[in-house]
Amino acid sequence: MNSNSSRQPISTVMLPAKVDTVTVSAVEGMLLAALRPGARVIVDGSEVAYMSAAGVRTFATVMHKAAKVQAQIVFCRFGGAAWDCLLVSGFSELLEIAATTEEAAARLEKDPRPSTGESLHRRRTAG
Repeated sequence: MNSNSSRQPISTVMLPAKVDTVTVSAVEGMLLAALRPGARVIVDGSEVAYMSAAGVRTFATVMHKAAKVQAQIVFCRFGGAAWDCLLVSGFSELLEIAATTEEAAARLEKDPRPSTGESLHRRRTAG
């Protein structure tokens, strides 16, 4: 079932150890650079030790832009405080998140629907 002739290859973006107000511009730039029409992107959060609300907001921005170019994004391998940040903010329910890069790739292979970003409109602030 590998009819990738018309589909983009899967690319992976590794996030840095901190996704906060200091690094958010660079992180957003990396993610947006991977978004081409029809792109399939894995965002690997395994190195993220700290993430602020600015990082979470960046994910929302990127998801909206992905929807505009019909790109698919699956986030994976978040743990510790970064995972807690996604849980507390509610984004663990809004983003496509996989446990492993293999699971993320499998989702991108079988699920041709682009990320819509529609559910991000119900975003609420925590706390």
